[in-house]
Amino acid sequence: MALLPILKDEYHKLSDQTMDELVTFLEDLGDTMEMDDFDVEYTQGVLTLSVGAAGTYVVNKQPPNRQIWISSPVSGPERFDFRKDHGAWVCRKTGSTLGRLLEHELRDILGMGDLAVPIK
Repeated sequence: MALLPILKDEYHKLSDQTMDELVTFLEDLGDTMEMDDFDVEYTQGVLTLSVGAAGTYVVNKQPPNRQIWISSPVSGPERFDFRKDHGAWVCRKTGSTLGRLLEHELRDILGMGDLAVPIK
């Protein structure tokens, strides 16, 4: 199925909302963690999440492509397009959503089997 393009304004609204929700979730998670090297930074559309010895995630908006990109210490780089039919940011290559990828990887890294990332 071909991607339905999203308009520029819609992209910014959706990506800003996703990034804001992700930052809030991770900051709240960090407040409950007993991991010294857990750190969240968000500036100019770039989210950096350090998870100790496991490495660092970088999640950022890519306005020219209307995508969200992630660099994961576990799975490497991925690009996500907003799929209106899924109501989620979906990787063309794997079919995984951004939320599902982060949830799966962070559960393993943090040892939290019940972790639920609140984005799609």
